[in-house]
Amino acid sequence: MAKTNPGRFFEDYSIGQVLHHAVPRTVTVGERALYHALYPARHALYSSDEFARSCGLPQSPIDDLAAFHVVFGKTVPDISLNAVANLGYAEGRWLKPVYPGDTLRSDSEVIGLKQNSNGKTGVVWVRTRGLNQRDEVVIEYVRWVMVRKSNLDAPAPETVVPDLKKALEPGDLVVPSGLDFSKYDFALAGEPHRWGDYQIGETIDHVDGVTVEEAEHMLATRLWQNTAKVHFDLTFRPDGRLIYGGHVISMARALSFNGLANAQMIVGLNGGAHANPCFAGDTIKAWSEVLDKAETGVPGVGAIRLRLVATKGGEPYALRGPDGNYSPDVLLDLDYWALMPT
Repeated sequence: MAKTNPGRFFEDYSIGQVLHHAVPRTVTVGERALYHALYPARHALYSSDEFARSCGLPQSPIDDLAAFHVVFGKTVPDISLNAVANLGYAEGRWLKPVYPGDTLRSDSEVIGLKQNSNGKTGVVWVRTRGLNQRDEVVIEYVRWVMVRKSNLDAPAPETVVPDLKKALEPGDLVVPSGLDFSKYDFALAGEPHRWGDYQIGETIDHVDGVTVEEAEHMLATRLWQNTAKVHFDLTFRPDGRLIYGGHVISMARALSFNGLANAQMIVGLNGGAHANPCFAGDTIKAWSEVLDKAETGVPGVGAIRLRLVATKGGEPYALRGPDGNYSPDVLLDLDYWALMPT
């Protein structure tokens, strides 16, 4: 009997299948330090216990995307070890902050299947939950992945494409218990711009850029215990090791500090697409568009819906070509909700 795990192929999935992912992980302050070493992350709520306490939290949480990466990484051996590409996200919610000392684990349910016309690959939709040591769901999201078939003669499953929300409603968002921005210190946060200063339709060029190197992306991918072959094995993808999409997300989010320093907490993920592959040597730049705003009913806290676009050094605000397809310079198109002081 084989002792090793070859990973699941498209024909190994079925609707309703629940996957309990291995290796829980206890996150520590070291997780934050390494995250901030990998990315120019500077949002005050995730940098300072004192700042977090002044905003009503017991201490500084682990960065929202760091928690996402930990939960995501658990799923890779069961979902995307044999993936061609991670295609998109929807209905993502951060339900509770993750603090140093919390232990996270993940499970996923298969909610959609569709074999591609080439008969060699198919798309798998899963709903993933991240839980802490108290069995509380801290993160949930849907993602879909293109996965290879091992047996090309395996019959195609019945096509099931889940009906997913195009965007979360403000009422779907969860504001962390105790969060209060009524005494928010804008000077310490780094910028004076508050929720009321942003207008729907406004675009922001985040100006700065970071050239991605092999060493940093491989360190990050190992940190999240992401074992996808395309990120490490050149024999699996001879055109280059594919940069983990989460690395691009975190880099773009960190770059967005310049112009959105007060978009402190990500609480909703409406959608996302890794539009083009990213390889070592590419320079990531970012721009944002304000898509919507909403009140939360919590003192001093507003919700802002943002489109975050990462490019390979391309011109800001160029998203799609005349044919309607993404510009070849666009790496990431992410639609999310964040909390901001009013």
